[in-house]
Amino acid sequence: MGSTAIGTFTYEVRGAAVKVPVGCFLTHRIDGSGRRVSGRLAGVDCVGAAATFSRFCNWRIDFAYADTNGRAYRTARGATHAECGGAPLRRAGARTLPSYGKACAKLFVNGKLRATQCHCITE
Repeated sequence: MGSTAIGTFTYEVRGAAVKVPVGCFLTHRIDGSGRRVSGRLAGVDCVGAAATFSRFCNWRIDFAYADTNGRAYRTARGATHAECGGAPLRRAGARTLPSYGKACAKLFVNGKLRATQCHCITE
């Protein structure tokens, strides 16, 4: 499990400005052993004032994979969620990776990449 801070940003939804303040994190968990992944979970956690005031509209979470040379070989694109909410979350089931390398969760809000959290998967 790992988390990365999501920097503050402002975006526009239906003509209104939406601001995400400091205090939100993209958290990403991978379960399994070796190249066998039994499950993945990625979501946004917010603390303090951000927990009360953060809204995410038009968001999606992608799961991306790269080999040990950094070459991306697969991206499982998540569904875009048009509704506005405070807690984006995505789960993925079991899979066996074709090679060791890196597995990442990527948060997009309104079409723009806002945070990436990765895990190295090695022997």
